[in-house]
Amino acid sequence: MEGETSGLPATAGEFRPAGTQRSGMGNLFMGPHGIRAGWRLLLFILFWAACVQAEGFVVHQIPAVVAWHNAQDMNVMTPALSIFSEFIMLFALVVATLLMALIEKRTYADYYLPLNQAFRKRFWQGVPYGFAMLSLLLALIAAFHGFSLGNVALSGANALKYGALYGIAFVMVALFEEFSFRGYMQATLGPGIGFWPAAIILSIAFGAIHLNNLGEAWYGAAMAGSFGVLAAFSLQRTGNIWFPIGMHATWDWSETFFYSVPDSGFLAKGHLFNSALHGPAWLTGDKVGPEGSVFAFLVLLLAGMGIHFIFPKKQIPSS
Repeated sequence: MEGETSGLPATAGEFRPAGTQRSGMGNLFMGPHGIRAGWRLLLFILFWAACVQAEGFVVHQIPAVVAWHNAQDMNVMTPALSIFSEFIMLFALVVATLLMALIEKRTYADYYLPLNQAFRKRFWQGVPYGFAMLSLLLALIAAFHGFSLGNVALSGANALKYGALYGIAFVMVALFEEFSFRGYMQATLGPGIGFWPAAIILSIAFGAIHLNNLGEAWYGAAMAGSFGVLAAFSLQRTGNIWFPIGMHATWDWSETFFYSVPDSGFLAKGHLFNSALHGPAWLTGDKVGPEGSVFAFLVLLLAGMGIHFIFPKKQIPSS
């Protein structure tokens, strides 16, 4: 079974001779499978934050990089800035997860990211799925006269260049967000409190973090949290996070580059069309973009039904 990781492997369990008892302090930090999940999550976050700080320190020692970064407009999305920022976050995540894997005697596959399936079948199933979801959403908005595609803004080599660069950027975004929330954290919390309680808690956190984005609003954050639930559902049905990574990446890519509409207040530099959203906020999502439309929740519901029929067998148990 692909990516089957329903709990800690036997090698991660804590060895205790028969008849021995832990002290009260020992019970606080240690459980039947070693370090308790809450402490492991805290350690994981500390590792990640320390790595981000270390990367920032190194980068600030390179004058050319500092000068380039200071010249960027943080209110404008560009491929270079997106790739740079996501590399910092993703590299820190990879290092933090690797350190936790060494401590827990686990592998990336135990965190629902089997490396031998990287960018293979499940990922490429998710790619058209995410594009179809965003296309359906904009079709519904357009049916109520809230979206117009406009004329082509890029053509030829520029279209290929920006399309490819944004593709790289959003694959990195999807890897970071899915591997952190539906990967390590889900694999750590799920075995202890149940798959769905963990998925709901992490999806709420995932949505709340989006409120830090420039131009985000509560209804956009709620949609992001709902997307997290859908991603968790696809994880449960496929056994790993490669499908939601592909789905997530092309949702963002089609929204930002292909259909050229705002994403949490950002309108990307180097978008394919001169598109426009017009109408009430409930229809278009206003500055948030189509993710804030009331139709976004309908599309997520339909996408969940599709996943239910495409992948009918659970690969990860609910508890």
